Amino acid sequence: MRRRLRRRFEPYILPRQNRAICEDPARLGKDGAAATGLMSLRGENGRVPLYRDEAVVLRTQKLGEADRIVTLLTRRHGRVRAVAKGVRRTASRFGARVEPFSHVDLLMYEGRELDVVTQAETIEPYGERIASDYGRYTAGTAVLETAERLTAEEREPSLRLFLLVVGALRALAEETHTPSLVLDAFILRAMSISGYEPALDSCSRCGAVGPHRFFAVAAGGMVCAEHRPGGAVTVSPAATALLVALLDGDWTVADAGEPRTQREVSGLVAAYLQWQLERGLRSLRLVERG
Repeated sequence: MRRRLRRRFEPYILPRQNRAICEDPARLGKDGAAATGLMSLRGENGRVPLYRDEAVVLRTQKLGEADRIVTLLTRRHGRVRAVAKGVRRTASRFGARVEPFSHVDLLMYEGRELDVVTQAETIEPYGERIASDYGRYTAGTAVLETAERLTAEEREPSLRLFLLVVGALRALAEETHTPSLVLDAFILRAMSISGYEPALDSCSRCGAVGPHRFFAVAAGGMVCAEHRPGGAVTVSPAATALLVALLDGDWTVADAGEPRTQREVSGLVAAYLQWQLERGLRSLRLVERG
């Protein structure tokens, strides 16, 4: 298990290019200060009302006649909700940059309830490529909804989850793997980060080393025949191997999985996710499987 944890994330997330965030203190006036990727203005009480961060846009909703509320997963500040003013106007300076699937560099003002986006620069416009294909679009939508649901607390940093989301969107946009496999790999790893990793190598009840033939979502993963609870399903050896491959990032094994096996795994992953979240995800019903 420890061996898998050390190498789990690198095969999935493509190497991130070294990218220094370009900061221009002159834009903020004489009080502007740039340091370690964070631009801030400090008031008399020491607060930091203005800050800069990378983010993936998870969701948007209309506000008033021309504004939108954007839900963001940021690199340093976790999940943040902010107002993007005037973005629904045709003459908006950055309206298209704060749409779902966009990986952006934002300058935001910290408000009492909602922050305010004051500047947006595109890092990667994944949305255009993802939205051009139904399979990639539905899988991407499920990635964003899962990420939002797994960040229960606002402003709680989760760098690994942020990197997983960026890696999943990149894989979907570049058509690196089958969309449903990318989604299932993302869900398994995101659940692992959040403390819900399913037991695949041993029985989730007694710890007996597998392989085992039964999977019980309520028990937390694979179970042995002796401790098999009601409702546990029989899993094929091929599906078990695919689950392990997706969690490990072994894409050689994952890509070789037959469509029937991929559908079996997708059903298990979806059931496990929704059991742990205690509520279904609307987007999962639309995802194309195998």
